[in-house]
Amino acid sequence: MARDEIFKKGDMNRDFQFDGKVADVFDDMLNRSVPCYRMVIEMLGAILEKFLGKGDLVYDLGCSTGETLVELARKLERLDLKFTGVDNSPAMLDKARHKAEMYSLSDRIDFRQADIIDLDYAGAGAVIMNYTLQFIRPLHRREFLAGIYKKLRPGGILILSEKVLCHDPRLNRVYIDFYLDFKRRNGYSETEISRKREALENVLVPFSVRENLDLLTGAGFTSCDTFFQWFNFASLVAVKPREADDHA
Repeated sequence: MARDEIFKKGDMNRDFQFDGKVADVFDDMLNRSVPCYRMVIEMLGAILEKFLGKGDLVYDLGCSTGETLVELARKLERLDLKFTGVDNSPAMLDKARHKAEMYSLSDRIDFRQADIIDLDYAGAGAVIMNYTLQFIRPLHRREFLAGIYKKLRPGGILILSEKVLCHDPRLNRVYIDFYLDFKRRNGYSETEISRKREALENVLVPFSVRENLDLLTGAGFTSCDTFFQWFNFASLVAVKPREADDHA
């Protein structure tokens, strides 16, 4: 796994992009930048096992290098699930396809280059969005989630992981400090931390947990909750009723 040193040099004078340079180090970046990253994947597996049936279709939107789907396909083999990873970065998808081939999972995981806004998820049993919604313009998020709700099969689930805000200024500052300490412990310098924050400033817009829950209920989900939180990172699950009104 290549080590993330993208922001060590001073040539990153643009907004963050999921290009080839980032794809080469993205797995290391996730492990060192996202608290409890592996634990959340374990929890996703447990939730999918509880809610999905044999042969269900699972979408991962913004799948990047395919790490989540590869892990889930290995853990949930007995369910014979069909996985589709969607991303708009060719460099990320090259990594994902290579990973699936390496683990002999190409027959169970399909990767597509597409804009997730335009994709048809009809009949999906589950849609996963790990740290993806925060990159969609805020004004478009409710409509986008409503589209996912309509396309999920009755009883299907949406799993959402996001970096989040706390509206209490003091607590928000404390949570950010904890996160910066986390990155320092994982070997990032002050310069790297500062440069990455500046690069993400215009492209990553986090909401609070409550705002994300409100988006989910506004999209039509009546059963939704936070199943994990580490200070300013949270994961939520939303379940579509088995007898659902699809006119949300």
